[in-house]
Amino acid sequence: MKYSGTALFLALSLAAFNEQAFAGTPVQQLTADAMHECSLGRQAQTRAERIQHFASGQAFGERAVEADESSPDAHFALFCNLGEQLRVDGESLSSLFGFRRMMKELNRTLELAPDHLDALSAKGTVLVRVPGFMGGDKEKGELLLRQVIDREPAAVNARLSLAKSYCAGGRHDEAVAIATKALDLAQTLQRADFIPEARQVLMQLRAQSAKGN
Repeated sequence: MKYSGTALFLALSLAAFNEQAFAGTPVQQLTADAMHECSLGRQAQTRAERIQHFASGQAFGERAVEADESSPDAHFALFCNLGEQLRVDGESLSSLFGFRRMMKELNRTLELAPDHLDALSAKGTVLVRVPGFMGGDKEKGELLLRQVIDREPAAVNARLSLAKSYCAGGRHDEAVAIATKALDLAQTLQRADFIPEARQVLMQLRAQSAKGN
């Protein structure tokens, strides 16, 4: 079962998650390890390396959740690796079971921490990208993404997701401006896991803007 055009996993895995925030307890270390593997997987150059990192990250995340089911960060770390595994072969949804499992972790994150900015960014991306019959809601998703940006000016992921949604709705100039800001932030913050994706998105949006104008 495959749904084209559901690039929701971009955001869930590109969330500006601060690994440095985790240090101390075993659960925090497992969570940090899971997020580190997710980041390494995004930067890996081969499919095999990506799969290896995400599988390792999933294992760390599962151990973190098992150790402390009430940790929103543990659930989000697991969510990150589950989502990235779904997009290893491209930004399309090929497993309904995998999607549901991924969303279970995202929703649990927000149940435990309604103000979790990375989870809100990911949820907003899901809403703007998936079809309505799977729970998509473009208007609500864009609102969530704008709220994340308002609360976290350095949010790269939310900007990329919002830019793509605006472009899909014909708001090309706004989309390019937002994506340009996202790339500037990624470069300023020296986020190696963000920069290539931000460049690619901006290039695509500029091309679509040229056609639209």
